[in-house]
Amino acid sequence: MKKICISCLASLLFVCLLRAGQKEFPLPRWIEDAVFYQIYPQSFQDTDGDGIGDIQGIISRLDYIHSLGCNTIWLNPCFHSAFMDAGYDVIDFYRVAPRYGTNDDLRRLFEEAHRRGIRVVLDLVAGHSSDQSPWFKYSQKREQNAYTNRYIWTNDSTICPDRFVKGNFERNGAYRKNYFDCQPALNYGYGEPDPAHPWEQPITAPGPTATRWELMHIMDYWMQMGCDGFRVDMAGSLVKNDPNLFGTTALWHEIRAHFQELYPEGILLAEWSNPQKALKVGFMMDFIIHFGKTGYRELMFNEIGTYRRDTCYFDICGVGNPDLYIRNLYECLEAAGNSGHLCIPTGNHDFQRIRCGRRDTEEQIRTAIAFFLTQPGVPCIYYGDEIGMRFIDGLPNKEGSMLGSGNRAGSRTPMQWDTTPGAGFSTASPDKFYLPLDSLGDRPNVFAQEQDSASQIHFVRHLLKLRKEYPALACRGEIEFFQKGKNAYPMVYERRKNGQRILICINPSGKRVKTVREYIGGFKTITPILTKGRTQNLKARKGHLYLDVPELSIGIYQID
Repeated sequence: MKKICISCLASLLFVCLLRAGQKEFPLPRWIEDAVFYQIYPQSFQDTDGDGIGDIQGIISRLDYIHSLGCNTIWLNPCFHSAFMDAGYDVIDFYRVAPRYGTNDDLRRLFEEAHRRGIRVVLDLVAGHSSDQSPWFKYSQKREQNAYTNRYIWTNDSTICPDRFVKGNFERNGAYRKNYFDCQPALNYGYGEPDPAHPWEQPITAPGPTATRWELMHIMDYWMQMGCDGFRVDMAGSLVKNDPNLFGTTALWHEIRAHFQELYPEGILLAEWSNPQKALKVGFMMDFIIHFGKTGYRELMFNEIGTYRRDTCYFDICGVGNPDLYIRNLYECLEAAGNSGHLCIPTGNHDFQRIRCGRRDTEEQIRTAIAFFLTQPGVPCIYYGDEIGMRFIDGLPNKEGSMLGSGNRAGSRTPMQWDTTPGAGFSTASPDKFYLPLDSLGDRPNVFAQEQDSASQIHFVRHLLKLRKEYPALACRGEIEFFQKGKNAYPMVYERRKNGQRILICINPSGKRVKTVREYIGGFKTITPILTKGRTQNLKARKGHLYLDVPELSIGIYQID
């Protein structure tokens, strides 16, 4: 116990020393105006006919991304990989995967994006490598070398704790995995090492120190090539057994200081789903997604998808409850203050799309899109959500898409550019990648929607335009919800900034709702700035808001 306490004190001292010598860096101003577009490179645009998307394909679609109103791309992992987990098992952190192109192609993407005022954020798999990485192969050797302690190994192959993997290795030991067996955890040390486990090294040990420096070198390499920052995969899990986050804070404060000293306009974005922790340890922005008790699942996940529920709020059944999401959002906003940002994405590669299960009409999809794009924080659109691409159930496991909870492949199908099935992708060898199966009922596609001014793609453009025109709808605008217990429909909230007030009313249910809510603010005039569905009737009187809201209707109003 004494040794554990000494180790904890050492970690805490390391944090204090870092903070004492660390400058206070302001957040890059551009983040407040950022609109992210997430690209899953395998699925976006194929230009060489091999059935897999590539960097040249992304370059060819930059004007399209810009036309949506998006000015920042988050690109899922594009490094050399064994693709046992879709690129999240990296063999070489300094090389673009040949299936996508070359390092020069990625440099050109940075340059072409910047010419259009678009930034590019790379996905940084910081916590582990592929088991095919030369680093890991060197660490398996019996003799000591530079990589012996770059991974976490027990000192005896008969000792194999939970999350450790045995194998036929030269060295006598088992290795710690991060997720799948093919993803050995890089060694950043333990926040509270157990003296009975000699493999649990403190964060200041030579192995963890070398790993930390290597991570900063990787970041420097791509930033100097033209990258604008990183979304860090599994950001809170690098330092093991760190309940007080002393080691994690030390790690990210050191990296943040190094990073922002050299690249003051760069961004560090966490995949944590806990802004209260992520921003405190040094990240500039964090997602609110499905990890933990965030309320995201309760809002969006229905009977079909990677993660399944009996019901959710955005459902025509009208029996969901947004309370957990609302409480968590308030807490996250309070924790962020002006020192960081939130991001509530429309979806991503790890869970089902908006359009899934019985939520399968344009009217239903629009209620969710309107909600996401009028929330505070930085918006992020997952490729294809702007046209209402479906989650396709029942696909085969592909590149590690299958989880215990369900299959992620249904959110990773090829972008539907035009009316040809699988447009922009080879269908000659469909086994190479995800089948273009977004063909149940109507097939949403960019070409057809561009021709229709009433389509979803134009609706998304309109919403993003409103965020620019109305400061209350932008990143730092305040939000207040007017919900009351089980009387959860419609969703009503007010965005405010500098005296400007915008009232949003969204009814995702299939039922007309007449109800009354407590409403202290009041208003004399209400001016529609965007409406969809049948006409809503909203009146404020004597501290109450009287609502008569048709099914599947959306109203965004300026009030005075």
